[in-house]
Amino acid sequence: MKENPRFFPGKNIAMKIPPHQYAETVRFYRDVLGFKQIKTFEPGIVFKFGEKNLWLDKVATISQAEIWLEIITDDIATAEKKLESENVVRCDEIEELPKGFQGYWVSSPASIVHLVCQEAESL
Repeated sequence: MKENPRFFPGKNIAMKIPPHQYAETVRFYRDVLGFKQIKTFEPGIVFKFGEKNLWLDKVATISQAEIWLEIITDDIATAEKKLESENVVRCDEIEELPKGFQGYWVSSPASIVHLVCQEAESL
């Protein structure tokens, strides 16, 4: 295990959107801006966003949109210890990850949710 893990921006940005704003948000990125749709899933859609992927997720339990970011690390176990030692808030209950996935959810001091995952695990 390394003493200090390295962190990198991931390739994914997720926008969690309440149902009453979802259709118009999809229309904005698809029809107004003309972004290329690369994937559809339930309950959402993914657009190419430069070198990133923009995931638009419809979430029934929120009242306003949220931005979630992906952070990649070269050592998930050391990263977990580092973030814990820095009092970074874990919020794994916010959204279930696939079984066996090497990652977890944290929150920045500004309440921005981040998925921290091993390089090879990026969604």
